[in-house]
Amino acid sequence: MSAHWHNLVGMVGVTLILVSYLLLQTGRMQASQPRYSLANAAGAALVLISLMYEFNLSAAIIESFWLLISLLGLWRAHRQKPS
Repeated sequence: MSAHWHNLVGMVGVTLILVSYLLLQTGRMQASQPRYSLANAAGAALVLISLMYEFNLSAAIIESFWLLISLLGLWRAHRQKPS
C-alpha cells in the first residue's frame, strides 16, 4: 500500500465504520442514535473519496449504498426528534 493521502483518508473511513460497528455490537451505541449513522456516513464518504483515486467498482457500490442507508438513518433520527 502506498502512503498517499487518499489511502490515509480511506483508512480513517474504514476505522470509523469498524469502530461504530464494534460499539454497536458491544452495546455502547444504539443503531437508532444519530451518531451511529453519522459515523457510518462519514466513514463511507471518506472511503468513496479514496476510491476516486484508486477505483474499485464493487467497493464503490457497497460504500455508495452504505452512505445512502446511513443518510436515511440520519434523516429518520431527525424526523423523530421531539419538537
